[in-house]
Amino acid sequence: MAKQRISYVPLEKMDDAMRAEMERCAREGTPRPESSAVRAHVPAAFWSFANSWRDIFHTGVCDHALKELCRLYVSRSVKCEFCGNQRSIKAFTGKLDEAQADDLVNFEKSAKYTERQKAALAYAEAITWRLETDDAFWDRMHRHFTEPELVELGCFTALTMGQQSWLRLLNIEHHQVLVGTAASMAPGFETAEALAKTKAAPDYWAKQDAAPKKNAA
Repeated sequence: MAKQRISYVPLEKMDDAMRAEMERCAREGTPRPESSAVRAHVPAAFWSFANSWRDIFHTGVCDHALKELCRLYVSRSVKCEFCGNQRSIKAFTGKLDEAQADDLVNFEKSAKYTERQKAALAYAEAITWRLETDDAFWDRMHRHFTEPELVELGCFTALTMGQQSWLRLLNIEHHQVLVGTAASMAPGFETAEALAKTKAAPDYWAKQDAAPKKNAA
């Protein structure tokens, strides 16, 4: 495994509120506790992310499942394996299925998404890949979303893109902090052993090309 670049803060060095949030991460995931243990070096960073994640990802004005698809699209794009190997329990319980997580790079041509889901993914794609947009693109956005929803989707995509672009550099991994829970892990990543086996497979998602083949439209 590649060398980890920033250490985890031990739980005994956290205050009661931070430890409670860490336990929530282990119990519910997205985020899992390892990334929070890195942010804990700076309590303001820890809480800024935790509170923003709660307010514009887990709650908010736009469908949580749509935001989860956008989060996973960003994972595929920036190749943050730590983030891409998690699933929101809230989104994948009766709303999304694993087949939708597998076809994100080809979302426009896929039959696995609704038109609203495709529009959300097109928005995430344009932000992530800095694509040029035109009136047709924005007409599409406004057909499917209110302006508050577009603000929340945009802010959330920007937040998760920034975090994932950073976390992928750190070489952190699952099942290293508050071990013994598989909460929010994607299928095939539930244990350290399963994770290693899945990542070694030739069809592992992070080994595939994620760049879009088209311009935004």
